[in-house]
Amino acid sequence: MDVYVYSDESGVFDKKHNDIYVFGGLILLGKDSKDEWSRRYIAAEKAIRSNYEEKAELKASYVRNKDKYKLFRSLNGCYKFGVVIQQQRVLDRIYKSKKDKQRYLDYAYKIGLKRAMEALIRDGLVSDKDVKNLRVYVDEHTTATNGRYELREGLEQEFKNGTYNYNYGTFYEPLFGGLQSVQLTFCNSATTTLVRAADHVANRIYHESLTCIPASKEKMTITILP
Repeated sequence: MDVYVYSDESGVFDKKHNDIYVFGGLILLGKDSKDEWSRRYIAAEKAIRSNYEEKAELKASYVRNKDKYKLFRSLNGCYKFGVVIQQQRVLDRIYKSKKDKQRYLDYAYKIGLKRAMEALIRDGLVSDKDVKNLRVYVDEHTTATNGRYELREGLEQEFKNGTYNYNYGTFYEPLFGGLQSVQLTFCNSATTTLVRAADHVANRIYHESLTCIPASKEKMTITILP
């Protein structure tokens, strides 16, 4: 089985002016599932398209609230995940360099995704031995080439190769023992349907988190950090 992950971010990683930063997205089990949810989301976009300029991208920051809800409801039954970073609890030194900030965000992303995958395994929706390829698609941003490599390497360690804690001399087994590959693709949400869907998931979690930490809902795993 191939597992497909589509994700996006919401917020600004800057604790002086922001309290919350969020990753959100979809986890799809198999190509047929991926194709089906893509068709459903395209149909939902078509249903509201007449309310907006013809070529405008229907991102969460652009569409009206009532249409946000329609797009989000079109994903009912699809497994979603989120990572909420409480920025006031993040160490100040993390914000001193772009590299440290990116490393922390990569850490938060891979841990949140791992927690969501663990929940799928616990719920019996996927076997840790049946997943052959993990295909991750994220909205493109200004991450440097070496930063993209580090994120892919981090995902490979968690899911394919395992991690080693040198301080304690402990090896942690990979989550998917039979995994053959981890593919990470940075893509344009304007041309990638399910990354646009992930944008609405991230936006929903972000706005719920401004008033309270969102409770885990049906088919959604939310990881709170730090």
